[in-house]
Amino acid sequence: MRSTRHGLWLLLLWALFACSPPPLHQQQAYVFGTLVDVSICGAPEPQAQQAAAAVLARFDALHRMLHAWQPSELSRLNAALARGERTTVTPELAAMLRDAQTHSIQSDDLFNPAIGGLIALWGFHSDAPQARVPDAAAISTWVGRRPRMADLHIENNTVWSSNPAVQLDLGGYAKGRALDDAAAILKSHGIENALVNIGGNVIALGAHGDRPWRVGIQHPRQSGTLATLDLNDGEAVGTSGDYQRYFEVNGRRYSHLIDPRTGFPTTGMQSLTVLVAGEQAGTRSDALSKPLFIDGAERLPGNASRLGVAYYLAVDSAGRIHVSPAMKARLR
Repeated sequence: MRSTRHGLWLLLLWALFACSPPPLHQQQAYVFGTLVDVSICGAPEPQAQQAAAAVLARFDALHRMLHAWQPSELSRLNAALARGERTTVTPELAAMLRDAQTHSIQSDDLFNPAIGGLIALWGFHSDAPQARVPDAAAISTWVGRRPRMADLHIENNTVWSSNPAVQLDLGGYAKGRALDDAAAILKSHGIENALVNIGGNVIALGAHGDRPWRVGIQHPRQSGTLATLDLNDGEAVGTSGDYQRYFEVNGRRYSHLIDPRTGFPTTGMQSLTVLVAGEQAGTRSDALSKPLFIDGAERLPGNASRLGVAYYLAVDSAGRIHVSPAMKARLR
């Protein structure tokens, strides 16, 4: 298993001849299996410290709530679903599940948090994946059971499934949701200018001094960037890539991004980055990158249009770069 690399990272750039950069406060932590960075610009140090600490505390709470293979509220729900039982969850988790259902339906189930059992079969429900291709019959069995978010029933705070194969993994949703929560927390602490980076999922507030926040888009096979991108207030960036969690067997790469239609990791893409603005920008940037990545480069323009994604940059399995016209105009 290769170590996690970050799809985007913060490039704190200011003009060479500027008198001095604006005051910048940074706090880092390791949450959601990746490095998290909170950068706050122009706020007094005590205020920035308190705001960043509140954000990181929220991230830790979400991580403990949504962990798919360690004891958590989500893992307890999965155990109940496997037994065919109804169970009561917190209002917060119930709301997240409804939201994830909506994104799943819109993506024709290519964003499918119900395939947690399949992800576990591939060995990605551990800190050190098994680096072994599962038995073909076992994969076929999981695909045939067709677990979908539509099988999940949520009535008030009671959850059950009409399909016992449903096992929830919100790994493709949690980081985006965390970004939206971070933006709300920072604003509640009076922070106007900040950048939050969760291992390649990024949201911007305000600006970095007199210029926008600038991030770099990681090349999936080389060190360095494909391009840089200036983010406006409220914009979020999500990246899906086969270089983040994967193992290799006989020279073939198997990533954690699994196509629910085949049961195998997707092979048509190396990376895909989307830029999203507006309500739930963080959540949507995370969830929307998954179906676009999984369905491949050929259908990328049509899928992006259907899902309302105007800004994307992708690298296909052959290393070819695909950029939407809108994104091309934004790249540096």
